[in-house]
Amino acid sequence: MNLLIPVDDSDIDEAQIVPVDSVKYWLLLELTEGKIIKSEFYQSREEISDWVDVIIVNSQKEYVWPFMEEGIAVLVAPLQKAIDDIVEAYFFKELHEIN
Repeated sequence: MNLLIPVDDSDIDEAQIVPVDSVKYWLLLELTEGKIIKSEFYQSREEISDWVDVIIVNSQKEYVWPFMEEGIAVLVAPLQKAIDDIVEAYFFKELHEIN
């Protein structure tokens, strides 16, 4: 499972989710069996060649149609900011689908 998160920093311990229109880096996480097995930062979406299953955004009001048109599921992390908190919420199914 590959998760894409728009973030403000290229340090996974410091990075926090930001609105898509304020993204500085795209964090791509590969998850398997409840663990992060790979993490990569990209400066643009065009650099990402791996398949993205889910993008996580921080607001219902984000402009996400381009992702949905690509078949990428969109989840919202309204309270979580840190990457560890977002991943934990994802595993515990605490993130919400965008409506």
